[in-house]
Amino acid sequence: MKRLLRPALLFIAIALAIYAALFVASEQLVRRNGHSNPFFKIARLNEPTVDWVVLGASHAMPMDFDTFNAGMEQASGQRIVQLAGPGTGPLYNRFVLEHFVRNHSARHLLYVVDSFAFYSRTWNEDRFADAKLLRRTPWDPALAASLARYAHDDGVDRRALLDYASGFSKINNRERFERDLWEGEAQFDRATRPSPSAVTKRIAYLYPDHTPPGALSKYLGELSSLLDLARQHGMQALVIKMPLPPAFRRQLPDETAFDEGLARVVDAQGARFADFSAAIEDPRLYFDTDHLNRRGLTAFVDTALLPLMAAGAP
Repeated sequence: MKRLLRPALLFIAIALAIYAALFVASEQLVRRNGHSNPFFKIARLNEPTVDWVVLGASHAMPMDFDTFNAGMEQASGQRIVQLAGPGTGPLYNRFVLEHFVRNHSARHLLYVVDSFAFYSRTWNEDRFADAKLLRRTPWDPALAASLARYAHDDGVDRRALLDYASGFSKINNRERFERDLWEGEAQFDRATRPSPSAVTKRIAYLYPDHTPPGALSKYLGELSSLLDLARQHGMQALVIKMPLPPAFRRQLPDETAFDEGLARVVDAQGARFADFSAAIEDPRLYFDTDHLNRRGLTAFVDTALLPLMAAGAP
């Protein structure tokens, strides 16, 4: 047994050394090719204080496509940090905001709200374990500790913590040499053609559990916690609904119930709310079933959003 033990230990040590080298190399690639991951943006942020931090799901993300955010900053004279992520609900966005306020502060929070993100674990607890997000999230001991707390207290799958701590998704990322771009960015200058079937499929994808009232109540509570966190750190919160094309907007399930619950939370937290969902009707100003293209976003930002941001509140 002693003769076998030494070779076995040597084999394990070599394997661990190789894995550690792969982990370090993959982490360097994360930082070299990073772009849209919110935690990458926080890691790269030099300023201790900014004017606005933006959270939400994919409808907020076009504001950081190409050089659009730089244009918003130039037009407004304010520093704006975009931290939205694809398919991220209020629980995941609270996780992002908690990490941001560890070393940074903001005068204002802009939260782009989507009803679909309040009806399913898919966009909340399960997003923490999504390999596409984990493989682009830089390693940070404080983030690992926070993820462990979310696994213990908030029902996040412990495998998300194991994946993040081990770097498994990073090491096995087939796109490791490609820049971290959400696929919608490549379509930013495209104008869509209305398709009823595409809208139906999109709605089914966004509402996998339909609209259970228990889920709505739970995730509105998470939004309340997020807004409370922002208020505790001196941020004035502005909650908005982005423009949506009529064909998509008409198929949103139980939107009235969502709006009523949202209004109660926003009012209780002393935040402001502006509903722009019907502000842009022309489908040619969207690049797919529900995301504004460059022309549409420019029109919305110039005529509606920047005036609100200049005032700090609607």
